Amino acid sequence: MSPAGETGTSSTPPRANAPAHGASKIESTPNSRGASVVSENISLVGVKKVRPWIQRDIEQVKECGAEAMLQALLQRASSAPETQQPELLHKCLKAVLPVCNGQVSAGCIHSSGIETALKKYVRPGVENRFYGPFIEATNIALACLQEIKVDGMRAPVPAVDMICQQNDMPMYQNHQTVKSTRKPEVVFLHLNSACAPFEDEKGGKKGKQKDVEKDGDERKAHMVKNAMAKRPAPLPWEDVLACIEFKRKTDRKKPIKPPHSSYEVNDYVPTKPEYLPVDHLKAEDPAPGPSQIATQPASNTAIVSSGLSIAQPSKGGSSSKRKAADTLQSAAKKSRIDPEEPDVTVQTGMYAAEMFAANLAVNHLINLIFVDDVMWIWYYDRQGTIQSSGINFIQDLPRFMVLLYALQRCEPGDWGRNKDFLPVQVEGKQCHEFKIKDVEHTSHDESVTRYGLQGRATNVVPVTSDALAKKHGNFRDGMVAKIFWGEVGRTSEPEILKKVKEIAKAHDTVKDHIPELLWHHTFTNPTSAIREALGVPEPTKGSRVLYILVFPKLQPITELYDKAIFDVWRQCILCHLTLWKEGVYHRDVRPGNLMWYWKDGKRMGVLNDYDLSSLASDQGPRGNERMGTVPFMAIDLLLVKGQRGEVKHLYHHDLESFIWCFAWICLHYKQGVLLPVESRPLDIWATAGAVTCGEKKYLFLRYFKDYDSSHLETLTWNFLVECLWELKTDDERRFNLRMKQRLSGAGEQPDAEESNSDIDDFLHKFTSSTNWDKLSKPS
Repeated sequence: MSPAGETGTSSTPPRANAPAHGASKIESTPNSRGASVVSENISLVGVKKVRPWIQRDIEQVKECGAEAMLQALLQRASSAPETQQPELLHKCLKAVLPVCNGQVSAGCIHSSGIETALKKYVRPGVENRFYGPFIEATNIALACLQEIKVDGMRAPVPAVDMICQQNDMPMYQNHQTVKSTRKPEVVFLHLNSACAPFEDEKGGKKGKQKDVEKDGDERKAHMVKNAMAKRPAPLPWEDVLACIEFKRKTDRKKPIKPPHSSYEVNDYVPTKPEYLPVDHLKAEDPAPGPSQIATQPASNTAIVSSGLSIAQPSKGGSSSKRKAADTLQSAAKKSRIDPEEPDVTVQTGMYAAEMFAANLAVNHLINLIFVDDVMWIWYYDRQGTIQSSGINFIQDLPRFMVLLYALQRCEPGDWGRNKDFLPVQVEGKQCHEFKIKDVEHTSHDESVTRYGLQGRATNVVPVTSDALAKKHGNFRDGMVAKIFWGEVGRTSEPEILKKVKEIAKAHDTVKDHIPELLWHHTFTNPTSAIREALGVPEPTKGSRVLYILVFPKLQPITELYDKAIFDVWRQCILCHLTLWKEGVYHRDVRPGNLMWYWKDGKRMGVLNDYDLSSLASDQGPRGNERMGTVPFMAIDLLLVKGQRGEVKHLYHHDLESFIWCFAWICLHYKQGVLLPVESRPLDIWATAGAVTCGEKKYLFLRYFKDYDSSHLETLTWNFLVECLWELKTDDERRFNLRMKQRLSGAGEQPDAEESNSDIDDFLHKFTSSTNWDKLSKPS
């Protein structure tokens, strides 16, 4: 537990999975998380400070070829998505040539306007001056592409009818108790969403239309009047189909090449850099630890474009991709006005996080990044992020047209919206209806959003269900649905709960102290499917599927105080102990998982949330997500070796987590009410990286007597002091043992497997205290 020899940073999140040093055995899943670490505590971290955590997710981006991405999007937008049609890309490239060459008209809109707009786009100037030409060219293309028919492809989707729109106003969204402010430059929207605020505006000239034209006339009217105009009201994030982010290099030596007067279908030619580099992000952040992100050298036959390319790889072996990264980094530093401005890849990732938070159970998202004349497609889902290789969208206009052609034919589900969750208004509140297996539920708007790109993204929402009420009766506090992305490689939570229910039949310490699973459903579309289609390496590693579990609603331990906290906490410890001995390892002890309900006039503590649990029968570490929640994890698991997965997760680690939970609740709440921020000394545990959190806890063990406990009952504080003293004493005992092993020449030995006797002995150190006994007695 001692941090001797370990290093960390003050508030920097941990790196991606790193290989264990030397021949150390992997005993548990190494840390592989970015923003998911802090998503539950986003109100403490703050949306302005979440950037380093999003950056960690972006650093783990996987890569695929541009043509593979285009083919996958076309396949989704085809008339038979389940039937492989490998010829779609070639057919569509040929079909869009008339649009590229100015030969298509849609009403009064002519595709010849694309070339005119792109000639404006390539002119030198500051970044925001070319938004208009890009939007103009894109909307003309979308109007004309509606006229193109390809065998095997759908018609344009009226429910989407996408249009490109400039966004001149900040966009806001609430995340727990904090509000984010973002301003994406250009977005794809539903045409209705783009037009509505201008049609509703009263008394202004902008956007005022005597009659709303239909079909092509309506699109033309909006393109001319409003697509590049300032909106009268902020755009809601749930309306955004995709964000488009631009960067223009101000120090480029060569001008951007203008569009061709005529296009034909040619082979794809890689750009320089072929992929937007992320390696330079690590150089900007002092956090320790290597990354496992693989790099691929760019092709020697790259288009010289965007001012990003430099000389070919030298015989010394440095790749053009690395040099391009250095060029991007250097140019970014020279051109940035605001030193706090994030890298374009991170900025776009933060937009994706907003889009995830705004849409319940969203499957995936797509954003686009443009650096001068090169475009990269970025695909986000809860397994991670994928970027395509670059497309020079001016010199290779047909491939850009194919992208627009595919997106225009995507149903809402192809954009990632979950078709099983339909937004509805109930008594003036935004809700969702979902009907699965003949069971219809209505979820309400009281959910807590999770801010991040990958991970479980758990949402717990109140639900009503006539079918479940008829089967189980009405519950005092109603029902909730837990909606999350679980790892395919783990034993599923319904399977874990089935085992837990069997144990409860034979043990009173478990009976009535576990959640009652009323109904569940597992979706069958794993996130690995798109990776297999794109040829991404290790497509199934960390693959996720969406789960919905419905339970009776429980109450949080944090609303209790004094003896009531201890009573529920103690019941959860005894339940956890029995489950551990019976082969169910919870491994995510935190205040949010310590719940309670009333039964026969008594509070019943419930150990909740088993989606990170494992069974004794599991062979080795499973899944790709580190088990535990940083502020409440044992110190051994937080330090560098623990984060690399070299420390076996044992019972005493979970019991230590119970102690940290008790300390957190006691020092953060007064009679069930959260203390003001200046009176919460442990917030840093939730906002720092894992290693730093471990070091802060180690110092806390040495100086806890100095913390303000005036709001606590003396008995409660004395018990907490006893618990912390026992943790410190046990740490010193194990530290001394390791030092003896090292000095004897045997080397440090890992903690031995725990027997039931060892487990009982460790717990007895806490239960044998006089204050445990006093708190256990009825008032």
